[in-house]
Amino acid sequence: MDELINQLPFLLILLLLFVLPAITRQQRNAEIERRFSKIQKKRKSRIIAIVHRDEPMGFLGIPMLRYIDLNDAEDVLEAIRRTPANQPLDLILHTPGGLVLPALQIARAIKAHKGKKTVFVPHYAMSGGTLIALAADEIVLNHHAVLGPIDPQIGGLPAASILRVADQKSPDATDDYTLVLADLGRMAIDQLESAARELLEGTVSPEKGAEIARQLSSGRWTHDYPIDAEEARSIGLKANNDMPEDIMELMALFPSSLKRSSVKWMDSVRALAPMKKPAPSAEATPFTGYQPGPGARSFSYGPWDPRDLRPHGEAGPNLRDLRQSQSTRRR
Repeated sequence: MDELINQLPFLLILLLLFVLPAITRQQRNAEIERRFSKIQKKRKSRIIAIVHRDEPMGFLGIPMLRYIDLNDAEDVLEAIRRTPANQPLDLILHTPGGLVLPALQIARAIKAHKGKKTVFVPHYAMSGGTLIALAADEIVLNHHAVLGPIDPQIGGLPAASILRVADQKSPDATDDYTLVLADLGRMAIDQLESAARELLEGTVSPEKGAEIARQLSSGRWTHDYPIDAEEARSIGLKANNDMPEDIMELMALFPSSLKRSSVKWMDSVRALAPMKKPAPSAEATPFTGYQPGPGARSFSYGPWDPRDLRPHGEAGPNLRDLRQSQSTRRR
């Protein structure tokens, strides 16, 4: 008995560190599968979620930021291969960006799919995420959600800025390293612009596609410049704010494990509404959705920049969202 009491603290620590988190993850994954199945059945589409959050990795839970990497490309490409050719494809994007290679692989696979392609952006899809969004027939952004420029970054600096510096100084006054970076930056901009034109073919006119590609890749804006739905339409993209409520509810199942927010708010509409009973698990259809698994190892932000990372916050609901949610429940 005394031995059991002595081991009790160790057992409690084991329970807190391993057992309870494992149970929580299992419950969360089961709810995600149920929501995926419900939305896919409703929309008659394939749902693919690319959601990058801060996540603890390894035994010590060391923080690691998630990005578009080759692991994501493998998962998404396999999901698209298993999707019937004419079935609509719905992608949920929440990402700060990532490597050019996997982002372009994903975008080209989406573009080649014959069914209708829709990208939903609940909060932000920057850089490589925007590159993927260009492959869709329709881009749906939540209110205040944003896309971003796809201009390449070289060694932590905007390629367009390196080019401007190299052009303004004489070759004799410029070191070889800067000239090499400028040459690489010129190639990178040309490649991103060409890729964007390719992804926009058939969605907009060739002239408009060339203009959109030039604006997004040329360094007109800073790399973290936010492009909302209105500005996206103004440059020629087919974007709107018709975000389905069930997509946002699904997004709520992907919380940041390391989030330390000082912002608190209460959704009075949801607090006063009667609680909905979850559907019995026996009625759930087989799970056919895809989401990137844990363990991504990429640490790149823009298409070319492994260091230019800035934190992105999440917006709470605005008054219009609350009113729409309330009127929906009244009906």
